[in-house]
Amino acid sequence: MKSIFKCLIAGLAMVSLQASAADFKLGFVNIERVYREAAPAIAIQKKLDKEFADRRAELKKMEKRAKELEGLLAKSTLSIDDRKRYEREYAGLDRDYQAKARELSEDFNQRRNEEFASVQERANRVLRQIADREQYDLILQDVVYVNPKYDLTGKVLKELEK
Repeated sequence: MKSIFKCLIAGLAMVSLQASAADFKLGFVNIERVYREAAPAIAIQKKLDKEFADRRAELKKMEKRAKELEGLLAKSTLSIDDRKRYEREYAGLDRDYQAKARELSEDFNQRRNEEFASVQERANRVLRQIADREQYDLILQDVVYVNPKYDLTGKVLKELEK
């Protein structure tokens, strides 16, 4: 009698689990794709590129001078004094380049994070609207694999275009 009762309960649990699983609606959004393709994200990237263009150009000039110095140092016809002078200039240039490149990278990443916070906030707001409107139970952003049928990224991109 107990085993029949247990089987009946297990069967009812399975049926109710299947019924609730059928009602469960899952979605996924690729936030990196949103950062690459959304109009606000593209505008931010252009703005940042313009903002940091002068500093990047300065680094390019430093790279060019370093290559010139490498070429000069490769020559065996240099006097000892010229070689030492070029080596000192190259070492100083390398130090300055490394420091400026690190500073540029840190500043760029900080500005990028500040600017993209608004895009992420807006994308999250759009996701909540989609979830409410289409009655999603769960929407994920960071997964290893997802079946494309659950991908809501296209819908989010369309909403962000508005």
